[in-house]
Amino acid sequence: MLGAALWFVCAAYLWRTSVPADLSLPTLDQHRYFRPGELARAVRYERFVRVDFVLSTLASIVALAFFVRRAPRLARGTGLGPIGAGMIVGVVMLVLLWAVDLPFSVAGRWWDHRHGLLKTSWGDWLLGPWAGLSAAVVGLMLQVAILMGLARRFPRYWWLAVTPVIAALAAVFVFGSPYLLARGVDPPKTAQLRADMQRLERTEHVEGTPVDIEKISDTSTEPNAFATGLGPTTRVALYDTLLDGRFSRGEVRFVLAHELGHVAHNHLWKGLGWTVLLTLPIAYVLAAATRRRGGLGDPGVLPYGILVLVLLNVVLTPVGNVVSRRYESEADWSALRATNDPASGRGLFEKFSETSLQQPNPPTWAYVWLETHPTIMQRIAMTEAWTKRRSPRMP
Repeated sequence: MLGAALWFVCAAYLWRTSVPADLSLPTLDQHRYFRPGELARAVRYERFVRVDFVLSTLASIVALAFFVRRAPRLARGTGLGPIGAGMIVGVVMLVLLWAVDLPFSVAGRWWDHRHGLLKTSWGDWLLGPWAGLSAAVVGLMLQVAILMGLARRFPRYWWLAVTPVIAALAAVFVFGSPYLLARGVDPPKTAQLRADMQRLERTEHVEGTPVDIEKISDTSTEPNAFATGLGPTTRVALYDTLLDGRFSRGEVRFVLAHELGHVAHNHLWKGLGWTVLLTLPIAYVLAAATRRRGGLGDPGVLPYGILVLVLLNVVLTPVGNVVSRRYESEADWSALRATNDPASGRGLFEKFSETSLQQPNPPTWAYVWLETHPTIMQRIAMTEAWTKRRSPRMP
């Protein structure tokens, strides 16, 4: 009971944001902000993407279920020790899932290219994932070794030991992630952008946070930005597609303020906190589900454990999305406070439908399971609510 109480106390602390609790977003008609043709194009694009994603997920679940029956024989046939056999089983499983997902990835790439969101050739697109697949293999082997080692050493309580290990690995990944971008980024080149950056950093009390421009325009037309790193590696990256003339200075400033808001409100650290909180119950359920089959110390049980994890992920994805949307809303609120420019925020969100083909009001099921950000209409509504709240105080 004490452990459960502590869990909920930590969750309540991480749940808090600076968005006023009494903030009420107005209900807006999307047709006031978007032309019928824009809405229809976004609906067609997003519908295909969602169907492709759902089919890919179902295909992966079926492939895992198929492999679960054959994994024990494969593990016995390796002639290796338990952990070595587990690594072989894990690599075969990873390659199987990659192959199963390939047709859906091809379909998604074709669809994005058809809509002008991608510029890469088919050759570059096919060769590109190999480096990522190699890194995934190395990462998987490390995780299998750790997980199986703990499961064999502590058969009944490995789920307690694995939580701090997962948290440490996640922290190392987030801390080191900026170095993965080092070769593809440049500092802001214009005095105007540097001045906006310094002014916003002072306003949001995150002075000295590096801001990089990531060159993505050779491969994509989509605008984006993100905050990454921890402590001394914390930085913000803006895609150079934000600076190609489609967005006004005020809109770019709003994006920058949003990302600096993530830094100011410690969202990366809080994300790690949620990783710890959610890993514990997930690991417990995984341990309970695999125990009857011999536990995860048995390499032949590994695919079954991954299948359980995939199904748990489907169930828990809405929870993670709620947390993500809450932090994204706080970053929007922070940007409104820092820029005092709701018009630029509204213009930015309206352009997302044109430049990224985001549907302003997606279906409820897609919003719950697929959306990590508030909808475009919710973000526009926040600019309206902020304006209404501020208006009586303005001279």
